[in-house]
Amino acid sequence: MDRRSFLLGTSTLALSQLLFGCGGNNQTQLKVQLLKGSIPGQVVNQFHKALQEQVQLKFAPVGQIQDLFQQLQNWQQKPKASDEQGWSRLRRLIPFGQDQKAADVDLVTLGDYWLKAAIEQKLIQPLQEVQGNQLKQWSALDERWKELVTRNDQGNLDTQGKVWGAPYRWGSTVIVYNRDKLRKLGWTPKDWSDLWRDGVQQHVSLLNQPREVIGLVLKKLGKSYNTENLDQVPDLEKELQTLNQQVKFYSSNNYLEPLIMGDTWLAVGWSSDILPVLGRYPQLGAVIPQSGTAIWADLWVRPAGITTKSTFSDQWIDFCWKPSTAKQISMLTKSNSPISTNIAASDIQEALRSILQSDREVFDKSEFLLPLPPSAIKQYESLFAKIKV
Repeated sequence: MDRRSFLLGTSTLALSQLLFGCGGNNQTQLKVQLLKGSIPGQVVNQFHKALQEQVQLKFAPVGQIQDLFQQLQNWQQKPKASDEQGWSRLRRLIPFGQDQKAADVDLVTLGDYWLKAAIEQKLIQPLQEVQGNQLKQWSALDERWKELVTRNDQGNLDTQGKVWGAPYRWGSTVIVYNRDKLRKLGWTPKDWSDLWRDGVQQHVSLLNQPREVIGLVLKKLGKSYNTENLDQVPDLEKELQTLNQQVKFYSSNNYLEPLIMGDTWLAVGWSSDILPVLGRYPQLGAVIPQSGTAIWADLWVRPAGITTKSTFSDQWIDFCWKPSTAKQISMLTKSNSPISTNIAASDIQEALRSILQSDREVFDKSEFLLPLPPSAIKQYESLFAKIKV
């Protein structure tokens, strides 16, 4: 799944590279490749000031998680001649230089959806310091976050496995809607079932993602997003066909502008796309469906090939988990935090409250999109293609 890059605000890392500290080549360094917009620049500055010794910090933002994943792959294998054009394009996205190796970077952002593939392909290594209890804030994480990143060597959830990542922010799939249009109908959406209502036919847009669309229908039917055998779910195809009649288009990229213009009235999208625009367009509202939704997380992972343990990478992860830092990341990047931050209603724009102030009951009903067997993935793709015809 290609979750979109995040819209930048003035408070986020907007430079091609953010550098703190100076000195010669022998100075200790911490090098981080991160998703653009996922960490505020002032948080890096505060971390640098808090360090007890001189360390040069190199934080390089990259536009999309897919590019970060491909970067991890390229570090482990020299590209073939046929791949040279793609490799050259990717190198231009990487501010640390063309000849960079995995050992040059201490931490990389990765989405939880990519974690299984990264483990299976041996692109990353476990965060041993977590299991050694050297991260002070690990105990503050909800068990769901610990379970998400504790996996076996095949990348599947395993309570006896190793810890492969450190979540530092998360978001969800939500319904965003045009208040002006729905006001005339006398209701606002609260759950997935509202997408099937009379009056909105051909005024709905959905993500162009089989797991997301079929998943929301499964949720409406009281099933899991991670259902493996779709053939055993009664009425699933019928519900999908009915929903398809409501849909004007499917898009994972261009669903907000038609909603703002009033061409569509309801859209399903990712909170990372939607939250940055809600404050600018008062006609838009958003809601997390009451029966639960899909959730995603951005993680810190350690590339394979690093042979020396970086104390400063440990400190950086721990710093991101401090309640005060977690609150800053959440507020400035308009995302949720895996750490309890006690964000007050007065701290959040009214338009954002329903998304950033998570309801525990709804969160418990929500799910990560977990790895499925190839046979199940084929079912999702086949059914999705069938209903869109």
